[in-house]
Amino acid sequence: MLPAAVAVALVPAIAGAQEAPASQATTLDRIEVTGSRIRQVDVETAQPVLMISRADIENQGFSSVADILQNISAAGSPAFSRASPLTANQEAGGSYIDLRNLGAQRTLVLINGKRLGISTSGYQDVSTIPSAVVERIEVLKDGASSIYGSDAIAGVINIITRSNFDGAEVNAYYGQYGQGDGTVQNYDFVTGFSGDRGSVTIGAEYHQEDEVWAKDRWFSEDTRPGYPSASLTTVGQWGNWYDEATEQWMAPDRGSNAIGAGNFHPQTSADTSRASDQMHLRTPQERRSLFASANWEITDNIRFTSDLAYNQRDSFRQIAGYPMQSAAFDTPMSGDSAFNPVPGTDIDWRRRGWETPRTTQSDLTTWRFTAAIEGSFQLADRYFDWDVGTLYNETNLTTTNNGNFYIPNVANAVGPSFVNGQGNVVCGTPGAEIAGCVPWNPFAGFGTGAVANSLDDPNVIGYLFKEEHATGSTQTNSYFANLAGSLFTLPAGDLGFAIGYETRKEQGGFSPDAIAQTGDSTNLASGNTYGRYTLDEFYGELSIPVLADVAFAKELTLNVASRYSDYDSFGDTTNNKFGFKWRPFDDLLVRGTWADGFRAPTISDLYGGGSQTFTTNFSDPCDSIYGAARGSARCLQDVAANYRQLKQGFIPVDSEADQTPVPFTSGSNPNLQPELAKSKTIGFVYSPNYVQGLSVGLDWWNIKITDTVVSDSPNQILRDCYIAGIESRCNNFSRDPVLGIVTDLTYGMRNAGYTETEGFDLDVGYRMDTDYGRFGLNWQSTYVSKYEQRQTDDVDVVPSQYNGFGSNFRVRSNANLSWSQGDFSASWGMRYYSGTKDNCYLDRCNIPQYQAPDTNGKIVKYNRVGGSTFHDVQVGWKAPWNAKVSIGANNVFGHYGPIMHSQPNSNFAYYGGYDIGRFMYLKYQQNF
Repeated sequence: MLPAAVAVALVPAIAGAQEAPASQATTLDRIEVTGSRIRQVDVETAQPVLMISRADIENQGFSSVADILQNISAAGSPAFSRASPLTANQEAGGSYIDLRNLGAQRTLVLINGKRLGISTSGYQDVSTIPSAVVERIEVLKDGASSIYGSDAIAGVINIITRSNFDGAEVNAYYGQYGQGDGTVQNYDFVTGFSGDRGSVTIGAEYHQEDEVWAKDRWFSEDTRPGYPSASLTTVGQWGNWYDEATEQWMAPDRGSNAIGAGNFHPQTSADTSRASDQMHLRTPQERRSLFASANWEITDNIRFTSDLAYNQRDSFRQIAGYPMQSAAFDTPMSGDSAFNPVPGTDIDWRRRGWETPRTTQSDLTTWRFTAAIEGSFQLADRYFDWDVGTLYNETNLTTTNNGNFYIPNVANAVGPSFVNGQGNVVCGTPGAEIAGCVPWNPFAGFGTGAVANSLDDPNVIGYLFKEEHATGSTQTNSYFANLAGSLFTLPAGDLGFAIGYETRKEQGGFSPDAIAQTGDSTNLASGNTYGRYTLDEFYGELSIPVLADVAFAKELTLNVASRYSDYDSFGDTTNNKFGFKWRPFDDLLVRGTWADGFRAPTISDLYGGGSQTFTTNFSDPCDSIYGAARGSARCLQDVAANYRQLKQGFIPVDSEADQTPVPFTSGSNPNLQPELAKSKTIGFVYSPNYVQGLSVGLDWWNIKITDTVVSDSPNQILRDCYIAGIESRCNNFSRDPVLGIVTDLTYGMRNAGYTETEGFDLDVGYRMDTDYGRFGLNWQSTYVSKYEQRQTDDVDVVPSQYNGFGSNFRVRSNANLSWSQGDFSASWGMRYYSGTKDNCYLDRCNIPQYQAPDTNGKIVKYNRVGGSTFHDVQVGWKAPWNAKVSIGANNVFGHYGPIMHSQPNSNFAYYGGYDIGRFMYLKYQQNF
């Protein structure tokens, strides 16, 4: 973005400074810029605002609002990456923008200045907004709770839709990766008309994205390339059982009947399965959207405006069949089972449901309606703007899960069974058969045993797997009133003001299937979530001109704002903001802000039902090989000196972190208080008159959030206990008395600690007209100098440093070179991510002796990975039949990022925000 381009980042004002005849369009000379409610002529504000125009959107090869926003330099890692198929919560399938890596819940998203609806966990899904109706996007890279209320801590994204559109426009987009997969199709149209008194604009969009399978990319076909066993699982498609006599896991011989100990052999690598063969790398989705806006001039100074939006999003994800382990669910195979290889002895067994992979179908329907009466009036030669209106947003979610074992039926199916007189295997014992039960041989399948009673048997599938359904809904109701204008004239100009009131009600819930609520499914136990809260808010803002047209002060303006919010869930809070704008001479603007911010606890934070999850990337500090605190006195108090952390399959881990073999439980806290924040910015915009078209902006920013609402992650609990030495944290979990592994750990939400980040944004823009066409440069860079976090209020605990680790990149930089002449245009873009430190895997550690304050002097091994640059190219031609054809490629050189074993924002050893191959596309636009 070009700082100078902020001058066109306008929200249309309601009325002009002078009344116009009804037959003429109203002349607007006072406009509203995101971050302020005061309409003014000068749109360069005290706060940094990035503007993405319609032309910028069309010149990129991205087909969705989410992809466009995700690639600005201030954006953090995606909250729920499409490369994380293990994510199956309410938000799965949506797209959420995270500014400054502070979390998507701390970035407020607006449509035409009004809030986008939120999930029960506080996420705003920007995929519900069709790109066809977007006129521009304004990104306020500063806190704005004093203007917009809760959630505006890291910044505000305001999506302005097209209006007053005359004619029709049809767009088609088709693209796919060089491997021939991941096809993206987008078809949309916009039509509208405007007259003397009003206008109507209607847009519709169909969007489809096909899946990319993990097995079709080198970095995900095996989650840690170079280590062939990394994605192999001992809980595989060939079942196995534990022989107490030999202390070995036994797998069936191929071609045998899988009955009798003589038909089994000690498990080897040939008896394992590669989970990535059944997993999505990029999950598919389909969207249908409709958007309509209308305005009508009731009188010359009063008009009615309204927006109506509908979105239907269908998303899908698939992961490998569930790794069923009898020890995890107390379902041993009975010694009296007809399939038991050692009759008379109960045995532990394992079998992945390979024939029925786990799938989740999520269907989300969103309705949105806004209506307002807007107007202006003149009083004592001063003009005032006002509006009153309402907002209603509703979402309805249904999810369908398949591929999870129904545990009571599994217990019956591997329980006692016998062969009856007809030669059929029957559950139970003679005279005590179990009605409806289908016996199961978990060792049959894939060339062993009979099809009957295996997972290829439809009767077995129907008995062991139960389709589960969950529903969720949210509603937002808001009523608002605003008044803006000028109070009186000071020597340097008019004193501008804005005041307003808003009342809002948020409610929502999520109801898992009854099977999931009872915990009788391998889909993990979870409870109902339902709650609501209401709030009333008042705000006021002043723009105070102090100096104008004097030496070293062509302009000096102060801006102050305050907002009072009263919640029925936690109480009230007041948040203030101060900003200044100083122009010592025409070419230079110096600006700065200081602001309070807050984020209210969400419905899920306050009223969420507890849920179980197998924690991924869990790291036990006491593991005798990889543990950061191994051998310490505190570890030896709890575990043996040779203790090993176990992963899925109850086998020792082969890296510092892996998925737990037993689920942990997370929950909510009705006593949560809001997060509080302080944000500061200072910077300048320099546009020298001796270099026409050049603009340079540099801003320093700092954001510190206190009383953070933190989910007490299992890793943090154990880290606090064994590394930081916080004894009270050791009471949050217990260990198995024999195996030593953590088996009972419940972590909820709490207000504790802080998060602080700071850095610099550099924006450079240049436009030059020559005989060979118009050339342009647009360069954005964000440098993060600090990102630290402490999730406890214990001041003796050294904060954890995250800057430059995992997906917390120190530098993100985007540059775009453009050229146009006549009917032809071209652009070249570069997206840069700096290198980071990542977890090690076995001997692959180029920083084996790393020490940092947050490790309390302990040596931790890391692997430094290099930076990545992705290049995008597009060429366009305007056809004489009022059309435009564009062809391009994102990541034109087919670059891949480095392997990252910590799997940031992904379920594979690869960052979820990186490109996954060369993506080529064709766009066609027809205007009528």
